[in-house]
Amino acid sequence: MGAHETINYKTFPEWQEKVWELTDKEGVDQVIEVGGAGTLDRSLRSVRVGGRVSLIGVLGGAGDVNYVYILQKNIDVQGIYVGSREMFEEMNRAIALHQIESVVDRAFPLEAAPEAYRYMLSGSHFGKIVIQL
Repeated sequence: MGAHETINYKTFPEWQEKVWELTDKEGVDQVIEVGGAGTLDRSLRSVRVGGRVSLIGVLGGAGDVNYVYILQKNIDVQGIYVGSREMFEEMNRAIALHQIESVVDRAFPLEAAPEAYRYMLSGSHFGKIVIQL
């Protein structure tokens, strides 16, 4: 999918330090932040001077954020709103036009739905988990 390196947050709970190491203490250009305030501080520490953090969700709950990183590193923090129905339909037209397909990690039959949810909770998937009806 174009990534030069990947970091498993379960293997490296202090993953921002691994980012710093892998980038020769420069940081990354872009962080897609879905954890919210619970992990935003790690993302701010991972991004390079002048980089961008796109904040999509708050799955990690509330947490402490050191906003000094935003100022010192001139970070662009972008909030991403889910959008309207019109935007959703426009997105779907673009997906169809460009034949974009989701990455599916694993598909489960309906009777194995509890197993699918356990698999999701494990966090070991990459891509979507599908329950087939």
